[in-house]
Amino acid sequence: MSAGTRLPGTPEPMFRVEGAHGVSLAGDRWGPESGPLVILLHGGGQTRHAWKNTGRHLGEQGYHTVAYDARGHGDSDWAPDGEYLQGRMVDDLIAIIDDAGGDQPPVLVGASLGGGVSLSAIGEGRITATALVMVDIAPRIEPEGVAKIRDFMFSAPDGFASLDEVADAIAAYQPHRSRPRDLSGLAKNVRLGSDGRYRWHWDPAFMERGRDLTDRQRQHEHNARHVTVPILLVRGALSDIVSEDGAREFLELCPHAEYVNVSDASHMVAGDRNDIFAESVIEFLNRVVPIETGSDHSARVSTTFPEPEPPPARA
Repeated sequence: MSAGTRLPGTPEPMFRVEGAHGVSLAGDRWGPESGPLVILLHGGGQTRHAWKNTGRHLGEQGYHTVAYDARGHGDSDWAPDGEYLQGRMVDDLIAIIDDAGGDQPPVLVGASLGGGVSLSAIGEGRITATALVMVDIAPRIEPEGVAKIRDFMFSAPDGFASLDEVADAIAAYQPHRSRPRDLSGLAKNVRLGSDGRYRWHWDPAFMERGRDLTDRQRQHEHNARHVTVPILLVRGALSDIVSEDGAREFLELCPHAEYVNVSDASHMVAGDRNDIFAESVIEFLNRVVPIETGSDHSARVSTTFPEPEPPPARA
């Protein structure tokens, strides 16, 4: 089951992998298979396309980079049983790693929901990783910011009459960004229903999986204490999801973690300031998981980054 028909111009996935309980996962990959493996996990309500430019750039550096649509998102299957618990998403992540070459421990780069999945996978000992990048997510998140995302994702249950209405909804949610003049890029974020209306690409059941934030924080704090690999926390200075206090508490849980606070960026750090975000991640990876010196894929830093997709990222 899906939200409807894919619109013309929506990029086809480069590969598919069978995830947990037979759910088909769609993904893209960049860079040489011989390079260090980097898995990019998007936030709730996003797709793999949120990572397109970061993935391409990491691939150019020599990293074997993979981004995929989480179950219930984008071109991946909706879970037939409506199962979107974090443990099932970790199962999917394991399937992605196995397909990419499971004998090579990956770097996990997770935004919001994807960061929580990554933290759980490593902290619970289900995945051996070489490094972890947490993008605007931490054990402590702000209820007001979470409520704002939920309100946005629930705001159009009957869909939109046009892509203009889709663009208006995004602009109202992210007023700090300019409304796009070319609406063709929105095609990958919505599907066209049989009633002629546009709906977001995600399974509504994903949004119905309520979770107590106190219990969530307790579990993530436990997981954070068990992460010993190098960690980079990237926060948007304008974020209403991770506060400075939340970031500080995470750094106390993981004293070895590094921290980057990106100015003029909100919860959508990679989209708001993709230049600073990518440079920070690449500089971190070059130190903790370097490309083999002298190879054809030694790091070559560039600062040209097109604009990625705009939808929200749920924690």
